[in-house]
Amino acid sequence: MSFLRTLVWFSALAFVLFRVGEGKDILVGGSEDAWKIPKNASDSLNQWARKHRFKVGDFLIFKYNGKADSVLQVTEENYESCSTSKPMKEYKDGNNTKVKLNKSGQFYFISGADGHCQKGQKLEVTVISEKHRHHDNPPAFSPKPAIAPAPEPAKTSPNKALAYKDGTFLALASLL
Repeated sequence: MSFLRTLVWFSALAFVLFRVGEGKDILVGGSEDAWKIPKNASDSLNQWARKHRFKVGDFLIFKYNGKADSVLQVTEENYESCSTSKPMKEYKDGNNTKVKLNKSGQFYFISGADGHCQKGQKLEVTVISEKHRHHDNPPAFSPKPAIAPAPEPAKTSPNKALAYKDGTFLALASLL
């Protein structure tokens, strides 16, 4: 029985750690035909991007006609000027463009089709750092709490709970 309990414990730990570090596939613009010249400023991909949280390890999926367009990953300067001459990376594979967001900070993408960037076909994505992975919806305002004594720690059996890197607990009692 002890061996089975240990096996379940380590299997659960491996599953939790695998799921915590896994990135998501995110379809750019939320639809198959979003990588195009926007109809108006409120239809821009940047409006869409501001409503989402992008994390290190996530993947952006661009869908477009690879014979008529491309995706260029560029510097901020080339993003602002819509310069296609020196991209950091160029993607031409159409419906299979998958870009890994491998670090925190800004990522800039513009269309490689002539004149499309100037008409608004561009995307700026902010990727949050690893240390902020567990803050999916931070509060808009957090009042400063009054100083109070710390509560007594909960008494749990070490066989009933597992703490992992962001401090949350996963109850394993139902698995044991």
